[in-house]
Amino acid sequence: MSPEAADVRQTALVTGAAGGLGRCIAGRLHERGLRVALTDLDAEAAADAARELDPTGESAVGLALDVREKDAFAAVRDRLTERWGAVHVLVNNAGHSKVEALMDITPESFSGVVDTNLNGTFYGCQVFGQYFAERGYGRIVNIASLAGQNGGTATGAHYAAAKGGVATLTKVFARDLAHRGVTVNAISPGPQDLPVVRRIVAPEKLAQTEAMIPVGRLGRPEFIADMAVLLSSAHADTVTGACWDANGGLYMR
Repeated sequence: MSPEAADVRQTALVTGAAGGLGRCIAGRLHERGLRVALTDLDAEAAADAARELDPTGESAVGLALDVREKDAFAAVRDRLTERWGAVHVLVNNAGHSKVEALMDITPESFSGVVDTNLNGTFYGCQVFGQYFAERGYGRIVNIASLAGQNGGTATGAHYAAAKGGVATLTKVFARDLAHRGVTVNAISPGPQDLPVVRRIVAPEKLAQTEAMIPVGRLGRPEFIADMAVLLSSAHADTVTGACWDANGGLYMR
């Protein structure tokens, strides 16, 4: 039964939510009335972000989560069900990117990037996909990337390959879970206007990047968050296995 039909408040878990896009998505979900668990490798930063949303802790909590560990997802699931009764939404946002020349990528570097971006998404979908299926309702939103669609231009091959895998996993889980009341979708952002981008990218390089984008500007993280909210809603029950693009026209299909 959907939360809407049962008239209960929804709970969402967002990975990699201590900052950046994940924090923006968590904030948007919270604004829409959901209780939100902000998870991150940096537990203290996640807790700080949660306190900004709700200092009382009644509707927002920050928790440590290493997405590279399947058992860690199960542990957070159990903590949230104990705290709030149930989880209804999972946003697999946690990611790790490196800019490395193709032939310089070591096995260790490749595995490290894939472990977070692809394996982490798989574990999250597997643990919560089963949990949602048993309850007969759930929404999973995976954050993919333009790099996984066009092979990547500003990121390494490991990141592009992992994000391409996220798009494929989305379809696999969507097909398997569709008849159980669970939808699984992906959002594929292009370059986003995030503080970390403006902090680490030189102004001239940033200007070159913006000039390459047909619409002439970086993406708005708030809009990506709005997309996540829409895909997470109870009435999004006929959308599954989709990949929603938001790249300023860099990739059209």
